[in-house]
Amino acid sequence: MDANGYSDPFVKISLKPDMGKKAKYKTPIKKKTLNPEFNEEFSYEVKHAELAKKTLDISVWDYDMGKSNDFIGGCQLGITAKGECLKHWYECLKNKDKKIERWHVLLNQNNTEADD
Repeated sequence: MDANGYSDPFVKISLKPDMGKKAKYKTPIKKKTLNPEFNEEFSYEVKHAELAKKTLDISVWDYDMGKSNDFIGGCQLGITAKGECLKHWYECLKNKDKKIERWHVLLNQNNTEADD
């Protein structure tokens, strides 16, 4: 949280190994909130056979004007994930073309660049 007691969060999503600009997605910034809701949808055109080799990197950031954004937390879905994130990934692979929604705990590991 910033000095004003709030945060200006946004979410960045990227599919790795990197497929260029088409692999990255960034939500709008939710101004002055500690409880944001991001009801965003995104999609990638990836062959199902290739998807098993990919990792979906999700990170939450606090926007700071004039300085670098602060990393809040993130998670990864993919073959190298662990626990619930890995279960979610397997369920997505198993249920092709079906929407699979889950809540995930944000971890304090930053695997994404701050300012792209």
